[in-house]
Amino acid sequence: MEKRESKFNKFWKKFWFIVWKDNSFKGWIISIIFLFLIIKLVFFPLMNLATGTSLPLVIVESCSMHHEDTIFGDFNSWWSRHEMKYFKFVINENKFEQFTMKKGFTKGDILFVTGVKPENIKIGDIIIFQTTYPTPIIHRVMKIYNINNETIYSTMGDNNNGQLDVEKEIHANQIIGKARFQLMPYAGWVKLIFFEPFRLEQERGTCTEN
Repeated sequence: MEKRESKFNKFWKKFWFIVWKDNSFKGWIISIIFLFLIIKLVFFPLMNLATGTSLPLVIVESCSMHHEDTIFGDFNSWWSRHEMKYFKFVINENKFEQFTMKKGFTKGDILFVTGVKPENIKIGDIIIFQTTYPTPIIHRVMKIYNINNETIYSTMGDNNNGQLDVEKEIHANQIIGKARFQLMPYAGWVKLIFFEPFRLEQERGTCTEN
């Protein structure tokens, strides 16, 4: 028993040294692989369990929720340029100011997301939902209504001129979760930058460039 524990201790000390203290190229590669496995196999499964959604952290990939000067911009100025499109939803400035993330968010932001019961979703919430598009959409709820005793949700991007066809009738089984807040503004660009060359030309770059 003591011999077996001794071997284990030696192995652990060697492993610990390689992962955290070895400054060689080999040690660096092993550390990267180890951290990747911890994040993939431990961190994210625990996050999924704790938040109740398969996407607890979401990187924003488009400008559909962008506001001019998203973080420090003047909301009243933004509203004066966009208010017309909210008339049909009977949403005025005072009502919009009560909404989650009233200044929107922009491409590259990382959002914190939790699961949500469909009955707890309300007008103004920002939900993540799956459609026929390859990636989920993150837009604000504009309307909630019923068809044949089923609750239907309708959304629109803050920076879009109107609704996409796929967001006019969203069913509960399409909803992945609800965005709670911006966790790390712009930090998602660390990943997005590698995919920019493969995007359509009009979708590349920051939202201020488009």
